[in-house]
Amino acid sequence: MDFFFDLIRMKPETFYSIMEQMLEGTLQALEIFVYTAVLSVPLGVLVAVLRESKLKPVSAVTRFYQLIMRGTPLMLQLMFVMYGPYYMFGIGMNRFFACILAFVINYAAYFGEIFRAGINSIPQGQYEAGKVLGYTRVQTFFHIVLPQVVKRVLPPTGSEFLVLVKDTALANVIAQPQLFDVAKKTAGSTVSVVPLIVAGIIYLLMSAVVEAAFNHGERKLNYYQ
Repeated sequence: MDFFFDLIRMKPETFYSIMEQMLEGTLQALEIFVYTAVLSVPLGVLVAVLRESKLKPVSAVTRFYQLIMRGTPLMLQLMFVMYGPYYMFGIGMNRFFACILAFVINYAAYFGEIFRAGINSIPQGQYEAGKVLGYTRVQTFFHIVLPQVVKRVLPPTGSEFLVLVKDTALANVIAQPQLFDVAKKTAGSTVSVVPLIVAGIIYLLMSAVVEAAFNHGERKLNYYQ
C-alpha cells in the first residue's frame, strides 16, 4: 500500500526524474549482463575442454579453479578482484573492469561444467554413426553432436542467464553503478519505495525476456532428440 500512496503523492516531475535515473541504471545493468554473457560463454567452452584434458596437471588446475569460483560467493570475488591487487601489489583497479572480470571468471566456471556435462552426455555411437555416413570426426561433431549438445545445455544455460540478470545487482558491493545502486540511492533521496518497486519490475521484465529467448531457442532445437 505504501507504494501506491507514494505514487499518488509524488509530483510528476519527481516521477519522471526517477524513471530517467532508472533507465540509466537499467542500461548500466544491461552493459554488465552483455559483457559477462559474451565473454564468459566462450571462456566456459575453454574451461570444459581443459577440464577434460588428458594432461592431469591441466585438468587438476581447471578443477581447482572451478572449485574456488563455485565454492565462494560472487560478492566476495568482486571485492577480492577490486581491492586485492591494491592491498597485495599497490595496483589500483578500474571499477568497471574489476566488475566484469569477476563476473566473467565466476560464470565461466559454471558454464564450463554445464558444457562439459553436455558434451559427455552424447553417446559414442553418434560419432560412429557419423563415420558410417562418411563424415570426418570434425564434420560429425559440428553436424551431429553439436546441435544435440546445444539442445541439452540450453535449459541450464538459460537458468544461469536468469541468475546473471539478478546478480548484476551485486556490483553494488564495489560501488559500480547499475540498476539496484541507482534504485537504492534514489529511494533514499526521495524517501520513497517507488524506485525500489520500479527496479524490481524492471528486473522481472529483463528476466522474462531472457526466459522467452531461451524457450524460443529450445523450440527451434526440438528436432534434435
